[in-house]
Amino acid sequence: MNKTIRRASVFALLLVFALLIRATWVQFYEGKALADDKDNRRNVIATYAAPLGNIIVAGEAITGSARTKGSDLAYKRTYQDGPLYAAVTGYASQAYAPTQLEGIYQELLNGTDSRLKTVLDTVTNKRADPGNVITTIDPDVQKAAYDALGDNKGAAVAIDPASGKILAVVSTPSYDPSSLTDANTAGAAWKKLNADSDKPLTNRALRQPLPPGSTFKLVVAAAALEDGLYSSVDEKTDSPDPYPLPGTTRKLTNENPSAPCENASIRVALQYSCNNVFGSMAVQLGQDKVRAMAEKFGFNDDEQDVPVRAYTSVYPSGMDEAQTALTGIGQFDVTATPLQMAMVSAAIANGGKLVSPHMVSQITNSGGDVLQDYDDEAGTKEIVSSSTAEQLQSAMQTVVEKGTGTNARIPGATVGGKTGTAQHGENNSKTPYAWFTSYGKADGKEVAVAVVVEQSDAARSEVSGNGLAAPVAKAVMKAALG
Repeated sequence: MNKTIRRASVFALLLVFALLIRATWVQFYEGKALADDKDNRRNVIATYAAPLGNIIVAGEAITGSARTKGSDLAYKRTYQDGPLYAAVTGYASQAYAPTQLEGIYQELLNGTDSRLKTVLDTVTNKRADPGNVITTIDPDVQKAAYDALGDNKGAAVAIDPASGKILAVVSTPSYDPSSLTDANTAGAAWKKLNADSDKPLTNRALRQPLPPGSTFKLVVAAAALEDGLYSSVDEKTDSPDPYPLPGTTRKLTNENPSAPCENASIRVALQYSCNNVFGSMAVQLGQDKVRAMAEKFGFNDDEQDVPVRAYTSVYPSGMDEAQTALTGIGQFDVTATPLQMAMVSAAIANGGKLVSPHMVSQITNSGGDVLQDYDDEAGTKEIVSSSTAEQLQSAMQTVVEKGTGTNARIPGATVGGKTGTAQHGENNSKTPYAWFTSYGKADGKEVAVAVVVEQSDAARSEVSGNGLAAPVAKAVMKAALG
Protein backbone atom coordinates (compact mmCIF):
# COMPACT_ATOMS: atom_id res chain seq x y z
CA MET A 1 0.00 0.00 0.00
CA ASN A 2 1.51 3.31 -1.02
CA LYS A 3 1.72 6.30 1.28
CA THR A 4 -1.20 8.22 -0.32
CA ILE A 5 -3.63 5.31 0.02
CA ARG A 6 -2.48 4.71 3.60
CA ARG A 7 -3.02 8.33 4.54
CA ALA A 8 -6.46 8.37 2.90
CA SER A 9 -7.38 5.19 4.78
CA VAL A 10 -6.29 6.64 8.13
CA PHE A 11 -8.19 9.86 7.42
CA ALA A 12 -11.34 7.93 6.48
CA LEU A 13 -11.02 5.85 9.63
CA LEU A 14 -10.69 9.00 11.73
CA LEU A 15 -13.84 10.38 10.09
CA VAL A 16 -15.69 7.15 10.96
CA PHE A 17 -14.49 7.40 14.59
CA ALA A 18 -15.56 11.05 14.71
CA LEU A 19 -19.02 10.16 13.43
CA LEU A 20 -19.32 7.34 15.96
CA ILE A 21 -18.26 9.65 18.80
CA ARG A 22 -20.70 12.33 17.65
CA ALA A 23 -23.53 9.84 17.33
CA THR A 24 -22.79 8.47 20.79
CA TRP A 25 -22.69 12.00 22.22
CA VAL A 26 -26.06 12.88 20.67
CA GLN A 27 -27.61 9.57 21.69
CA PHE A 28 -26.51 9.48 25.31
CA TYR A 29 -25.97 13.12 26.29
CA GLU A 30 -27.77 15.55 24.02
CA GLY A 31 -30.51 12.98 23.52
CA LYS A 32 -31.58 13.28 27.14
CA ALA A 33 -31.53 17.06 26.95
CA LEU A 34 -33.65 16.96 23.82
CA ALA A 35 -36.01 14.45 25.38
CA ASP A 36 -36.39 16.65 28.47
CA ASP A 37 -36.83 19.87 26.52
CA LYS A 38 -40.09 21.56 27.46
CA ASP A 39 -40.77 22.29 23.79
CA ASN A 40 -40.50 18.63 22.82
CA ARG A 41 -44.08 17.72 22.00
CA ARG A 42 -43.34 14.03 22.42
CA ASN A 43 -43.13 14.67 26.16
CA VAL A 44 -46.59 16.25 26.23
CA ILE A 45 -47.98 13.41 24.11
CA ALA A 46 -46.44 10.87 26.48
CA THR A 47 -47.72 12.71 29.57
CA TYR A 48 -51.28 12.73 28.31
CA ALA A 49 -51.21 9.30 26.63
CA ALA A 50 -52.88 7.78 29.70
CA PRO A 51 -54.83 9.04 32.73
CA LEU A 52 -52.79 10.92 35.32
CA GLY A 53 -52.58 9.98 38.98
CA ASN A 54 -54.86 11.85 41.38
CA ILE A 55 -54.86 14.34 44.22
CA ILE A 56 -56.87 12.95 47.11
CA VAL A 57 -58.92 14.75 49.79
CA ALA A 58 -60.42 12.67 52.61
CA GLY A 59 -60.14 9.49 50.57
CA GLU A 60 -61.80 10.92 47.45
CA ALA A 61 -60.10 12.04 44.26
CA ILE A 62 -60.68 15.71 43.48
CA THR A 63 -58.93 15.29 40.13
CA GLY A 64 -59.47 12.95 37.20
CA SER A 65 -58.70 12.44 33.52
CA ALA A 66 -61.05 12.53 30.55
CA ARG A 67 -60.62 11.11 27.05
CA THR A 68 -60.16 13.75 24.37
CA LYS A 69 -61.36 13.78 20.78
CA GLY A 70 -59.51 14.78 17.63
CA SER A 71 -56.16 15.36 19.37
CA ASP A 72 -52.82 13.60 19.63
CA LEU A 73 -53.13 14.18 23.38
CA ALA A 74 -55.31 11.26 24.43
CA TYR A 75 -56.34 12.57 27.87
CA LYS A 76 -56.81 15.85 29.66
CA ARG A 77 -56.99 16.70 33.36
CA THR A 78 -60.37 17.20 35.05
CA TYR A 79 -61.29 18.65 38.44
CA GLN A 80 -64.03 17.98 40.96
CA ASP A 81 -65.13 21.25 42.61
CA GLY A 82 -62.27 22.98 40.82
CA PRO A 83 -62.73 26.54 42.20
CA LEU A 84 -63.03 25.19 45.76
CA TYR A 85 -59.67 23.42 45.63
CA ALA A 86 -57.77 25.55 43.10
CA ALA A 87 -55.43 27.00 45.76
CA VAL A 88 -54.50 23.42 46.69
CA THR A 89 -54.30 21.60 43.36
CA GLY A 90 -53.23 24.33 40.97
CA TYR A 91 -53.67 23.07 37.42
CA ALA A 92 -52.16 20.53 35.02
CA SER A 93 -52.50 21.95 31.54
CA GLN A 94 -51.74 20.64 28.05
CA ALA A 95 -50.65 24.20 27.20
CA TYR A 96 -49.04 25.65 30.33
CA ALA A 97 -46.64 24.53 33.04
CA PRO A 98 -48.40 22.91 36.02
CA THR A 99 -48.73 24.77 39.32
CA GLN A 100 -49.20 24.07 43.04
CA LEU A 101 -49.44 20.34 43.89
CA GLU A 102 -49.89 19.50 40.21
CA GLY A 103 -46.51 21.07 39.51
CA ILE A 104 -44.61 19.81 42.54
CA TYR A 105 -45.71 16.22 42.00
CA GLN A 106 -45.81 16.34 38.20
CA GLU A 107 -43.48 13.34 37.77
CA LEU A 108 -45.34 11.28 40.36
CA LEU A 109 -48.70 12.04 38.75
CA ASN A 110 -47.56 11.32 35.18
CA GLY A 111 -45.61 8.16 36.02
CA THR A 112 -42.04 9.36 35.36
CA ASP A 113 -40.96 9.42 39.03
CA SER A 114 -38.21 6.80 39.35
CA ARG A 115 -39.71 5.55 42.62
CA LEU A 116 -42.72 4.23 40.69
CA LYS A 117 -40.76 1.94 38.36
CA THR A 118 -40.93 -1.80 38.79
CA VAL A 119 -38.11 -4.08 37.65
CA LEU A 120 -40.11 -4.85 34.51
CA ASP A 121 -40.67 -1.14 33.84
CA THR A 122 -36.91 -0.58 34.07
CA VAL A 123 -36.11 -3.43 31.68
CA THR A 124 -38.76 -2.46 29.12
CA ASN A 125 -38.31 1.31 29.66
CA LYS A 126 -42.09 1.52 30.01
CA ARG A 127 -43.62 4.50 31.77
CA ALA A 128 -44.81 3.39 35.19
CA ASP A 129 -48.39 3.61 36.40
CA PRO A 130 -48.83 7.04 38.01
CA GLY A 131 -48.95 7.62 41.75
CA ASN A 132 -51.31 9.65 43.93
CA VAL A 133 -50.99 12.60 46.31
CA ILE A 134 -52.84 12.24 49.63
CA THR A 135 -53.54 15.68 51.10
CA THR A 136 -54.21 16.77 54.68
CA ILE A 137 -57.12 18.97 53.56
CA ASP A 138 -60.43 18.54 55.40
CA PRO A 139 -63.25 19.04 52.86
CA ASP A 140 -65.66 20.46 55.45
CA VAL A 141 -63.12 23.00 56.68
CA GLN A 142 -62.13 23.91 53.12
CA LYS A 143 -65.75 24.49 52.11
CA ALA A 144 -66.52 26.48 55.24
CA ALA A 145 -63.64 28.85 54.48
CA TYR A 146 -64.59 29.14 50.81
CA ASP A 147 -68.27 29.82 51.55
CA ALA A 148 -67.52 32.27 54.36
CA LEU A 149 -65.15 34.33 52.19
CA GLY A 150 -67.81 34.39 49.49
CA ASP A 151 -67.42 37.27 47.05
CA ASN A 152 -64.74 38.98 49.11
CA LYS A 153 -61.18 39.18 47.87
CA GLY A 154 -59.15 37.38 50.48
CA ALA A 155 -57.76 34.14 51.84
CA ALA A 156 -57.87 31.72 54.74
CA VAL A 157 -55.56 29.02 56.11
CA ALA A 158 -56.41 26.47 58.82
CA ILE A 159 -53.81 24.31 60.59
CA ASP A 160 -54.05 21.52 63.15
CA PRO A 161 -51.55 22.86 65.74
CA ALA A 162 -50.73 19.43 67.18
CA SER A 163 -49.84 17.76 63.86
CA GLY A 164 -49.03 20.62 61.51
CA LYS A 165 -51.60 19.33 59.03
CA ILE A 166 -53.06 22.09 56.90
CA LEU A 167 -56.82 21.59 56.90
CA ALA A 168 -57.77 24.37 54.49
CA VAL A 169 -56.11 26.65 51.94
CA VAL A 170 -58.55 29.01 50.26
CA SER A 171 -58.01 32.02 48.03
CA THR A 172 -60.83 34.14 46.61
CA PRO A 173 -61.84 35.00 44.00
CA SER A 174 -60.94 31.59 42.68
CA TYR A 175 -60.99 30.05 39.21
CA ASP A 176 -61.82 26.72 37.61
CA PRO A 177 -58.61 24.82 36.76
CA SER A 178 -60.60 22.81 34.20
CA SER A 179 -60.69 25.89 31.96
CA LEU A 180 -56.91 25.62 31.50
CA THR A 181 -56.49 21.91 30.89
CA ASP A 182 -57.37 21.60 27.18
CA ALA A 183 -54.76 22.96 24.76
CA ASN A 184 -57.50 23.99 22.32
CA THR A 185 -59.31 26.26 24.77
CA ALA A 186 -56.69 27.11 27.41
CA GLY A 187 -55.35 30.18 25.58
CA ALA A 188 -58.58 32.14 25.75
CA ALA A 189 -59.13 31.20 29.40
CA TRP A 190 -55.56 32.16 30.25
CA LYS A 191 -55.93 35.61 28.70
CA LYS A 192 -59.22 36.21 30.51
CA LEU A 193 -57.86 35.14 33.90
CA ASN A 194 -54.72 37.25 33.56
CA ALA A 195 -56.73 40.28 32.45
CA ASP A 196 -58.95 40.06 35.54
CA SER A 197 -57.98 42.86 37.95
CA ASP A 198 -58.90 40.64 40.92
CA LYS A 199 -56.06 38.25 39.97
CA PRO A 200 -57.83 34.94 40.55
CA LEU A 201 -54.69 32.97 39.63
CA THR A 202 -52.85 34.45 42.63
CA ASN A 203 -52.78 32.12 45.63
CA ARG A 204 -53.45 34.74 48.30
CA ALA A 205 -53.25 32.18 51.09
CA LEU A 206 -49.63 31.23 50.40
CA ARG A 207 -48.15 33.60 47.89
CA GLN A 208 -49.28 37.15 48.59
CA PRO A 209 -47.73 38.68 51.73
CA LEU A 210 -49.47 41.81 52.99
CA PRO A 211 -49.02 44.10 56.01
CA PRO A 212 -50.44 42.03 58.92
CA GLY A 213 -51.44 45.03 61.00
CA SER A 214 -52.23 44.40 64.64
CA THR A 215 -52.11 40.60 64.34
CA PHE A 216 -48.32 41.07 64.46
CA LYS A 217 -48.68 42.39 68.01
CA LEU A 218 -48.72 38.74 69.13
CA VAL A 219 -45.14 38.37 67.89
CA VAL A 220 -44.05 41.52 69.74
CA ALA A 221 -45.81 40.35 72.92
CA ALA A 222 -44.07 36.98 72.64
CA ALA A 223 -40.70 38.72 72.30
CA ALA A 224 -41.37 40.93 75.34
CA LEU A 225 -42.35 37.97 77.54
CA GLU A 226 -39.50 35.75 76.38
CA ASP A 227 -36.96 38.56 76.82
CA GLY A 228 -38.21 39.33 80.32
CA LEU A 229 -39.07 42.92 79.43
CA TYR A 230 -42.38 42.15 81.14
CA SER A 231 -42.92 39.22 83.46
CA SER A 232 -46.55 38.53 82.60
CA VAL A 233 -49.39 39.64 80.36
CA ASP A 234 -50.94 41.40 83.36
CA GLU A 235 -47.94 43.56 84.31
CA LYS A 236 -48.33 47.26 83.55
CA THR A 237 -46.17 48.45 80.67
CA ASP A 238 -44.31 51.72 80.19
CA SER A 239 -46.44 53.07 77.34
CA PRO A 240 -47.47 56.73 77.09
CA ASP A 241 -50.67 57.41 75.16
CA PRO A 242 -50.21 58.68 72.51
CA TYR A 243 -46.70 57.38 71.94
CA PRO A 244 -44.24 59.94 70.48
CA LEU A 245 -42.39 58.30 67.60
CA PRO A 246 -38.66 58.74 68.40
CA GLY A 247 -36.84 61.34 66.33
CA THR A 248 -40.06 62.71 64.80
CA THR A 249 -42.88 65.11 65.63
CA ARG A 250 -45.47 62.39 64.99
CA LYS A 251 -47.37 60.47 67.62
CA LEU A 252 -48.69 56.93 67.47
CA THR A 253 -52.36 57.03 68.40
CA ASN A 254 -55.08 54.46 68.93
CA GLU A 255 -58.18 53.68 66.90
CA ASN A 256 -60.27 54.04 70.05
CA PRO A 257 -59.11 57.21 71.86
CA SER A 258 -61.13 56.31 74.97
CA ALA A 259 -59.54 52.86 75.36
CA PRO A 260 -57.49 52.40 78.57
CA CYS A 261 -54.19 52.14 76.66
CA GLU A 262 -51.87 54.31 78.76
CA ASN A 263 -49.36 51.96 80.44
CA ALA A 264 -51.76 49.11 79.67
CA SER A 265 -50.76 45.50 80.34
CA ILE A 266 -50.20 43.19 77.40
CA ARG A 267 -53.60 41.59 78.03
CA VAL A 268 -55.44 44.91 77.97
CA ALA A 269 -53.31 46.14 75.07
CA LEU A 270 -54.29 43.09 73.00
CA GLN A 271 -57.91 43.39 74.13
CA TYR A 272 -58.16 46.98 72.90
CA SER A 273 -55.43 46.66 70.25
CA CYS A 274 -53.40 49.53 71.72
CA ASN A 275 -50.91 50.82 69.17
CA ASN A 276 -49.00 52.91 71.71
CA VAL A 277 -48.16 49.86 73.82
CA PHE A 278 -46.72 47.74 71.02
CA GLY A 279 -45.00 50.62 69.25
CA SER A 280 -43.26 51.49 72.51
CA MET A 281 -42.56 47.82 73.24
CA ALA A 282 -40.88 47.27 69.87
CA VAL A 283 -38.56 50.22 70.51
CA GLN A 284 -37.77 49.05 74.05
CA LEU A 285 -36.90 45.59 72.76
CA GLY A 286 -35.05 46.88 69.71
CA GLN A 287 -35.50 45.66 66.17
CA ASP A 288 -33.01 42.80 66.52
CA LYS A 289 -34.96 41.10 69.30
CA VAL A 290 -38.29 41.58 67.53
CA ARG A 291 -36.79 40.22 64.32
CA ALA A 292 -35.31 37.22 66.12
CA MET A 293 -38.74 36.31 67.50
CA ALA A 294 -40.42 36.90 64.13
CA GLU A 295 -37.90 34.61 62.47
CA LYS A 296 -38.55 31.89 65.05
CA PHE A 297 -42.20 31.96 63.96
CA GLY A 298 -41.16 31.74 60.28
CA PHE A 299 -40.66 35.29 59.02
CA ASN A 300 -37.74 35.89 56.61
CA ASP A 301 -37.74 32.20 55.65
CA ASP A 302 -37.31 32.07 51.88
CA GLU A 303 -37.70 28.27 51.80
CA GLN A 304 -41.07 27.89 53.49
CA ASP A 305 -42.41 24.82 51.68
CA VAL A 306 -45.73 23.19 52.58
CA PRO A 307 -44.76 21.66 50.04
CA VAL A 308 -45.88 24.53 47.78
CA ARG A 309 -43.33 27.27 48.42
CA ALA A 310 -44.92 30.19 50.23
CA TYR A 311 -43.75 33.70 49.54
CA THR A 312 -41.45 35.03 52.25
CA SER A 313 -43.10 36.90 55.10
CA VAL A 314 -40.80 39.78 55.99
CA TYR A 315 -39.63 41.51 59.13
CA PRO A 316 -37.27 44.28 57.89
CA SER A 317 -33.84 45.42 59.05
CA GLY A 318 -31.82 48.64 59.06
CA MET A 319 -34.59 50.77 60.60
CA ASP A 320 -34.55 53.81 62.84
CA GLU A 321 -36.54 53.78 66.09
CA ALA A 322 -39.64 55.39 64.60
CA GLN A 323 -39.78 52.73 61.89
CA THR A 324 -39.17 50.03 64.50
CA ALA A 325 -42.16 51.37 66.44
CA LEU A 326 -44.34 51.06 63.34
CA THR A 327 -43.25 47.44 62.86
CA GLY A 328 -44.54 46.81 66.38
CA ILE A 329 -48.06 47.30 65.04
CA GLY A 330 -47.43 45.29 61.86
CA GLN A 331 -46.87 48.26 59.58
CA PHE A 332 -43.86 49.90 57.86
CA ASP A 333 -42.28 47.08 55.80
CA VAL A 334 -43.65 44.10 57.74
CA THR A 335 -45.51 41.64 55.51
CA ALA A 336 -47.09 38.26 56.14
CA THR A 337 -49.09 35.60 54.36
CA PRO A 338 -52.19 34.06 55.96
CA LEU A 339 -50.13 30.87 56.25
CA GLN A 340 -47.56 32.74 58.36
CA MET A 341 -50.14 34.26 60.70
CA ALA A 342 -51.84 30.88 61.08
CA MET A 343 -48.42 29.52 62.09
CA VAL A 344 -48.18 32.17 64.81
CA SER A 345 -51.51 31.12 66.33
CA ALA A 346 -50.69 27.43 65.87
CA ALA A 347 -47.45 27.71 67.85
CA ILE A 348 -49.16 29.64 70.66
CA ALA A 349 -52.05 27.14 70.78
CA ASN A 350 -49.63 24.20 70.86
CA GLY A 351 -47.85 25.26 74.02
CA GLY A 352 -45.17 27.24 72.20
CA LYS A 353 -44.17 24.48 69.79
CA LEU A 354 -44.60 24.82 66.03
CA VAL A 355 -45.06 21.60 64.06
CA SER A 356 -44.00 22.01 60.43
CA PRO A 357 -47.15 22.91 58.48
CA HIS A 358 -47.82 20.64 55.50
CA MET A 359 -50.76 19.95 53.21
CA VAL A 360 -49.61 16.59 51.85
CA SER A 361 -49.85 13.61 54.16
CA GLN A 362 -48.42 10.91 51.87
CA ILE A 363 -47.56 10.12 48.31
CA THR A 364 -48.26 6.59 47.05
CA ASN A 365 -47.81 4.42 44.00
CA SER A 366 -50.76 3.19 41.97
CA GLY A 367 -51.23 0.24 44.31
CA GLY A 368 -51.43 2.43 47.40
CA ASP A 369 -47.95 1.66 48.74
CA VAL A 370 -46.54 4.68 50.57
CA LEU A 371 -43.50 6.23 48.88
CA GLN A 372 -43.10 9.05 51.41
CA ASP A 373 -44.95 9.89 54.63
CA TYR A 374 -44.85 13.61 55.39
CA ASP A 375 -46.84 13.26 58.61
CA ASP A 376 -44.01 11.20 60.11
CA GLU A 377 -41.41 13.66 58.83
CA ALA A 378 -43.02 16.81 60.26
CA GLY A 379 -40.50 18.47 62.57
CA THR A 380 -41.27 20.42 65.74
CA LYS A 381 -39.54 23.61 66.93
CA GLU A 382 -39.97 25.39 70.25
CA ILE A 383 -40.84 28.99 69.46
CA VAL A 384 -41.66 30.22 72.97
CA SER A 385 -41.81 28.61 76.41
CA SER A 386 -44.97 26.86 77.52
CA SER A 387 -45.45 29.61 80.13
CA THR A 388 -45.35 32.35 77.49
CA ALA A 389 -47.70 30.34 75.25
CA GLU A 390 -50.20 29.85 78.08
CA GLN A 391 -50.19 33.56 78.89
CA LEU A 392 -50.69 34.53 75.25
CA GLN A 393 -53.50 31.98 74.90
CA SER A 394 -55.21 33.56 77.90
CA ALA A 395 -54.76 37.09 76.53
CA MET A 396 -56.08 36.01 73.12
CA GLN A 397 -59.14 34.55 74.83
CA THR A 398 -59.75 37.94 76.45
CA VAL A 399 -59.70 39.52 72.97
CA VAL A 400 -62.53 37.22 71.87
CA GLU A 401 -64.51 37.24 75.09
CA LYS A 402 -64.59 41.00 75.66
CA GLY A 403 -62.23 42.72 73.26
CA THR A 404 -61.98 43.51 69.56
CA GLY A 405 -62.62 39.91 68.42
CA THR A 406 -66.07 39.12 69.80
CA ASN A 407 -67.40 38.01 66.40
CA ALA A 408 -65.26 34.87 66.70
CA ARG A 409 -67.03 33.51 69.79
CA ILE A 410 -68.17 29.89 69.51
CA PRO A 411 -70.45 28.51 72.24
CA GLY A 412 -68.89 25.48 73.90
CA ALA A 413 -65.41 26.16 72.52
CA THR A 414 -62.36 27.97 73.86
CA VAL A 415 -61.41 30.58 71.29
CA GLY A 416 -58.52 33.03 71.29
CA GLY A 417 -57.74 35.54 68.60
CA LYS A 418 -56.28 38.84 67.47
CA THR A 419 -57.74 41.31 65.04
CA GLY A 420 -55.82 43.47 62.62
CA THR A 421 -56.69 46.33 60.28
CA ALA A 422 -53.66 47.14 58.16
CA GLN A 423 -53.21 50.40 56.30
CA HIS A 424 -53.17 50.15 52.51
CA GLY A 425 -51.90 52.73 50.04
CA GLU A 426 -50.11 56.02 50.51
CA ASN A 427 -51.44 57.74 53.65
CA ASN A 428 -53.91 54.85 54.00
CA SER A 429 -55.73 56.09 50.88
CA LYS A 430 -57.00 52.64 49.86
CA THR A 431 -59.31 50.20 51.61
CA PRO A 432 -57.49 48.71 54.62
CA TYR A 433 -56.81 44.98 54.92
CA ALA A 434 -58.90 43.18 57.56
CA TRP A 435 -57.08 40.39 59.44
CA PHE A 436 -57.90 37.85 62.09
CA THR A 437 -55.64 35.14 63.48
CA SER A 438 -56.99 32.71 66.03
CA TYR A 439 -57.16 29.28 67.59
CA GLY A 440 -60.09 27.19 68.80
CA LYS A 441 -60.28 24.17 71.09
CA ALA A 442 -63.21 21.87 71.91
CA ASP A 443 -63.70 18.20 72.80
CA GLY A 444 -60.06 17.29 72.24
CA LYS A 445 -59.89 19.00 68.86
CA GLU A 446 -58.00 22.16 68.03
CA VAL A 447 -57.36 24.39 65.06
CA ALA A 448 -55.47 27.57 64.21
CA VAL A 449 -56.90 29.87 61.57
CA ALA A 450 -55.77 33.06 59.84
CA VAL A 451 -57.96 35.11 57.54
CA VAL A 452 -57.32 38.22 55.50
CA VAL A 453 -59.99 40.14 53.60
CA GLU A 454 -58.34 42.45 51.10
CA GLN A 455 -61.47 43.92 49.66
CA SER A 456 -65.22 43.57 50.14
CA ASP A 457 -68.44 45.42 49.50
CA ALA A 458 -68.36 46.85 53.01
CA ALA A 459 -68.06 50.59 53.43
CA ARG A 460 -64.59 51.78 54.41
CA SER A 461 -65.84 52.67 57.90
CA GLU A 462 -67.04 49.07 58.31
CA VAL A 463 -63.69 47.49 57.44
CA SER A 464 -62.17 45.82 60.50
CA GLY A 465 -60.69 42.51 61.50
CA ASN A 466 -63.65 41.82 63.79
CA GLY A 467 -66.23 42.89 61.24
CA LEU A 468 -64.93 41.09 58.14
CA ALA A 469 -62.29 38.50 59.02
CA ALA A 470 -63.41 37.18 62.42
CA PRO A 471 -66.74 35.77 61.12
CA VAL A 472 -64.83 33.84 58.45
CA ALA A 473 -62.44 32.45 61.06
CA LYS A 474 -65.40 31.50 63.26
CA ALA A 475 -67.00 29.53 60.43
CA VAL A 476 -63.72 27.73 59.73
CA MET A 477 -63.11 26.90 63.39
CA LYS A 478 -66.67 25.60 63.83
CA ALA A 479 -66.18 23.26 60.87
CA ALA A 480 -62.86 22.00 62.25
CA LEU A 481 -64.11 21.53 65.80
CA GLY A 482 -67.57 20.23 64.96
